[in-house]
Amino acid sequence: MTEHSGSATAAPPHAATAAPEASAALAARFGLSVSGRRPGLPEYTRLLWGRRHFIVAFATARLTAMYTAARLGQIWQVLTPLLNAAVFYLVFGLLLGTNRGVPNYIAYLCTGVFVFQFTQSAVLAGTRAIADNLGLIRALHFPRACLPIAFTVIQLQQLVFSMGVLGVIILVTGEPLTFRWLLVLPVLVLQSVFNAGLAMTMARIGAKTTDMAQLMPFIMRTWMYLSGIFWSVSTVTAHVPHWISTALNLNPALIFNNLMRYALMDSVAASALPHHVWLAVTAWTVTVGLGGYLFFWRAEEEYGRG
Repeated sequence: MTEHSGSATAAPPHAATAAPEASAALAARFGLSVSGRRPGLPEYTRLLWGRRHFIVAFATARLTAMYTAARLGQIWQVLTPLLNAAVFYLVFGLLLGTNRGVPNYIAYLCTGVFVFQFTQSAVLAGTRAIADNLGLIRALHFPRACLPIAFTVIQLQQLVFSMGVLGVIILVTGEPLTFRWLLVLPVLVLQSVFNAGLAMTMARIGAKTTDMAQLMPFIMRTWMYLSGIFWSVSTVTAHVPHWISTALNLNPALIFNNLMRYALMDSVAASALPHHVWLAVTAWTVTVGLGGYLFFWRAEEEYGRG
């Protein structure tokens, strides 16, 4: 009896690559592509724009559902920043006296609280945008950037609803209605793009590091204390080194607050704004908005995978 050698039954050397090559040829023939493949940036942007109606509908539905269990419903969209402003006024305005030297402190404080809460809520929601929607991500195929952008739209809808109440507060406290109020629209547009960029950045980080959702409230609270919400920047910068003053004035949250106050409050003069304020806010918006979008897109294939 002859002994068969192992090489007699071994597959030819090219057999290992034959099957993948055949599969690739079939896929190319029938126009198939890898599931979950990250499209190029122009294609991804086109797909994202095509889902714009989904983004708005998703944001509106989530906003409506957010307050269905509460007796006061969507009134909490206004009550929440108002209650925050009342607490800050009690602690910082009355007890700590940070209202000294600030004309119309109530309008100053309320504007800062409303504007910063827009950024804070968008960032916190963006951090959990992927982790809290894994079922949707795994069930449907769509550009994942839809989610952090949709959560930013939710916060924008809340802010727009609240701006009516803020306008009443400002008028009641003695500020006149002027043409500067028209600046509210470009400020909101710039801040929305800035917030969306931050939300997308944190969505990618939060998808990989789930503990970030627990850490972000502390980071956002620290940022709030440094953003001139309830104290006058000019008063503080008069007593600190120049580099600290420069850093404070370059804070994007402070810039958005100051621009909104300048738009709504006649008592806030142009001299109170940082130098080249529109250039600075545009630079922040483009850098964070575009940078966050690119940062999120580069990990598109990873979202929703175990």
